[in-house]
This record gives sequence, C-alpha cells and structure tokens, in this order.
Amino acid sequence: MTVLGPPDATLLRQAIALSAQARDAGDQPYGALLADADGRVLLEARNTQVTGRDLSAHAELNLVRAASPRFDRDALSACTVYASGEPCAMCAGALYWSGVGRVVYGLSIETMTELGGADADELMLHCADVLAYGLRPVEVVGPALEEEARRVFEETAR
Repeated sequence: MTVLGPPDATLLRQAIALSAQARDAGDQPYGALLADADGRVLLEARNTQVTGRDLSAHAELNLVRAASPRFDRDALSACTVYASGEPCAMCAGALYWSGVGRVVYGLSIETMTELGGADADELMLHCADVLAYGLRPVEVVGPALEEEARRVFEETAR
C-alpha cells in the first residue's frame, strides 16, 4: 500500500467522494478528477455506464473525453489523474494517449475484483503494466487509501 502526502491524499479522497456520487446515481462506484501541477482541480468525472447507457463510460474515460477538447497534450503532461480505482486497460490507454503525466489511484484491480464477486468483470492487467509499454513515461502511484475507497464499494453491496 502506498502512503500519500497531504495534497495527493486530499485529491484522492475527492475522487473517492465522486465514486460515492456515481454509486448514489445508480452507476458503478468509480470517480476520477484531473488536477494541475499545483493541485487545482480542473475537471471531475464519474462512472456513467448505467445512467448513460454506455459500457465504455468509465470515470477515467469520461474525464479524458472532457479534458481532450479543453487541454492540449503539453498541458495534460503536467497533470495528475486521481481515480478511486485502478484504471482498467481501456482507461490506462486513454490516459496514455491523452498525454497525462501521472496517475494516482485508490483500489487495486485485485481488490475491485474481490469486491465485485461473481459479477466482477475485470481484465487482470495493472495500469502500470499497460502504461509501461508506452514510449513516454507515466508515473503511477497506488494502491492508496484502499480502506476508504473500499467502503464506497461495500456500501454498494448493501
């Protein structure tokens, strides 16, 4: 488990709060946000697979879709994406091609699979492994604050 400094912990907690909003709206409990190098939140996104009727509408992909028209790759290279759960292979690819320079996440893919039980539908690929195949480096930090992120999932199961 990764120990975060105060700015990263605060921003990851905000992503976890977004995951609770997604859950409360009837979607899977995932949230993500984009922050600049000074820790200012630029954009927020939630999972909208159910409410948006789009199976690709993961929080991170929704974030990239919102960020791409607003920020160029140079600007995004100085940004961090904070995600309540480890980005899947699809989202890791989207984050790479967007130009984002750093990813910080809460729940690991193993924990999300465990919490999903029989309904879990995960590719067991770590985002750091996917991103390691890119031609430019992307820093990956996580899992972190897993117990806090886990509580949102556990409340979903009730």
